[in-house]
Parts: sequence; structure tokens; C-alpha cells
Amino acid sequence: MFVNQAIRIGTEPPARWNRTIGAALAFALCSVVIARPQSATNTATPPHPPVRHNTVFHTVSTNPRARDFYQLVWGIDKLNVKALESGQMIRFSYLVLDAKKAAQLNDKKAAPYLIDEKASVKLVVPTMEKVGQLRQSSTPEAGRSYWMVFSNKGRVVKPGDSVSIVIGKFSVSGLFVQ
Repeated sequence: MFVNQAIRIGTEPPARWNRTIGAALAFALCSVVIARPQSATNTATPPHPPVRHNTVFHTVSTNPRARDFYQLVWGIDKLNVKALESGQMIRFSYLVLDAKKAAQLNDKKAAPYLIDEKASVKLVVPTMEKVGQLRQSSTPEAGRSYWMVFSNKGRVVKPGDSVSIVIGKFSVSGLFVQ
């Protein structure tokens, strides 16, 4: 019946067609907007790069081959260099896996040094009058962590710097100060 009326009139469809067509167009437009994928809307803004924070809990992973070397030759693992709160001291710590191999690191006769080539500095372990050297020099035991503290007067070595540790024949480079 609608078709016949439209043909008969020829120029304009009946008024009820305007409402039907308008409702159909509105429905089609809404379905296109709703059905549009989310990735298409986010293409205009680039994703934010990941934010990296230098926190106490952030550790820099070491090269697996270097880690294996220090475990096999020196009997130690989990090498860590950290600036203490004031910045006046730098702490070097490690976990002993093999007490016999790690004994050389705790030798009182071997003088430990922390070297920062970028700052052209060589830090030493300070000796206090009543306490002695600020390092552990007892016989190492497997499964325990040991440490030593280097004096950083003037705060020359800063967090983020790459340093080397030398203790007698032991040497490790490329450790980042946290």
C-alpha cells in the first residue's frame, strides 16, 4: 500500500515514512559508533613509554655468562652496589655459594677498591678507630650475604654510575650503583 501511494504521488513519500526512515538512520548511526573497535579510537594518541623508576627494589640483571663465571670461579652470586641514604658511603654486597672459593674476598690482607672510571676515582674501605675496617672479614659461610662499605666523600660516585670492584685478585666491572 505504501509503494502504491509513493508512486501515485511521485514527489514526496508520506509523512510516516519520514519518521520510519529517520528512526532507521538514527539506529544505523548509533550502531556504527558503538560497534567501532577501541583500537581505532586510540590510534590518534601514541602509547606512553614505560616509566622506569630507580628504586631500592629495582635491580639490573647481570650477563648470564658473567654470573656463571662468578659462581664457578669465585663462589659468589647476587653482586650489588648501592649508595647509602646520605650518599657518603657506597655498599658492596654479595651472596656466598662456595665458602672456599669466596674466602679470598674476605681476606684482611687484600685491600678492596671501588673504581669509577667516569669520575676518575678510586674509593677505599675506611678504617674506624674502635671498629676497624667497615667490611666483614670473618670466614665466609655458604648461604650468607657479606658486605663492605666504601667511603664516598664529596659524593663523587652517584646512583646510576657504572663501577668496578677490585679485591686482591678478584675483579668485577660493569656494576651499576643503585
